[in-house]
Amino acid sequence: MPDWKLPTFLASILCAGAALGWLAGSSAWAGLAIAAIIGVVFLLTRLRHLQRAMMAASVTASPMQDDRLMTRAHLLASNLRDLRQAADRLPDAVVLLDRRQQIRWFNHAAESLLGLNRTRDRGQPLIQRMAHSDLADWLRDGAQGQLDDVAAPGNKDNQLNVTLLPFGEHQQLLLAHDITPMKRLEQVRRDFVSNVSHELRTPLTVIHGYLELLDPEDVPELAPVLGEMRAQSKRMGQIVEDLLTLSRLETQHEVIDERVPMAALLATVRKEAEALSQGRHQISLESTANADLFGSPKDLHSALSNLVSNAVRYTPNGGSIAIRWRREPGGAVYSVSDTGFGIPANHLARLTERFYRVSSSRSRDSGGTGLGLSIVKHVLNLHQARLQIESEAGAGSTFSCHFGDERLLAPDTGE
Repeated sequence: MPDWKLPTFLASILCAGAALGWLAGSSAWAGLAIAAIIGVVFLLTRLRHLQRAMMAASVTASPMQDDRLMTRAHLLASNLRDLRQAADRLPDAVVLLDRRQQIRWFNHAAESLLGLNRTRDRGQPLIQRMAHSDLADWLRDGAQGQLDDVAAPGNKDNQLNVTLLPFGEHQQLLLAHDITPMKRLEQVRRDFVSNVSHELRTPLTVIHGYLELLDPEDVPELAPVLGEMRAQSKRMGQIVEDLLTLSRLETQHEVIDERVPMAALLATVRKEAEALSQGRHQISLESTANADLFGSPKDLHSALSNLVSNAVRYTPNGGSIAIRWRREPGGAVYSVSDTGFGIPANHLARLTERFYRVSSSRSRDSGGTGLGLSIVKHVLNLHQARLQIESEAGAGSTFSCHFGDERLLAPDTGE
């Protein structure tokens, strides 16, 4: 490659790295860090080849050829220095490891975030330097996948997302992205939603109470208007209650575990579904798990009934809804299947996001708040369970809650 094209080539590497980092769902800085390291390795390789060429030509080369080789060497060294400085100033921590996970190089951010020291830690095993931290446990377990929300070893007030990538010949690249600003913004959002919801609860209760006092028979021409106002105030009240529930779940890290009798809970969920359906659907219940759950009765009732009420809302009249509680390898599964509209595949991954709607008009017409599945996801997370969604447009849906054996109890016979 001609020397005058090197800066353009290296700039292209950096831009491509940033773009790849963004497309992969990671930080653009992470992609930039990878690109910078690749550029450094490329330039080192070029310098090595140039050194060999200079040694081979030293016997027969003319002074002009020597000057040209020296100019190329200086240009490569200058580009290498620029790239190293660029990688050194990235806000994300970057650590280059050899095949034995010993530290070869790291940037300034790694000093502040990971607590590394340039004079002390080069050549040392990273796992040894990260001892007594979650990062060391993750490395010891094979560093599979990304490590999320881990305290920074160099500053416990910071939170990191950490990734370990294969690099070069049996080398690895550790990237640590500081997510502290994002976590703070997320906390501000939670506090705002919680405070606004609390402030809205009282005036909405007052409005709804006065609407209930108005008798449509006194002013017949306003009966449709009063009916719509009552329905909308009730819906707004439900949104506020769901927001408060979600705010509580998002800040909660564990539940107060109690026995949850599944026979009684399933019977309650079915009655609620029948009351909401008002005879428009065929609702069946199949319970073969012969097990109770260990968890929060209130939260589990909220999650399980949310799935059933969704099925009722989004299943046309005459459709069927099947509620099942059965065993599976490693635990038990609660599932709700319907013959409703179904959900296109491109929407499935985002269904548990707050206020995400496949069809806005259909959701509002059915009385949904757009928060139910988000509540379900957080409740299941608190119970170390997971939500599985299977659906096809026009062919109905199945929502399944998978609970591990550690959450199952033999039914209480009362004897």
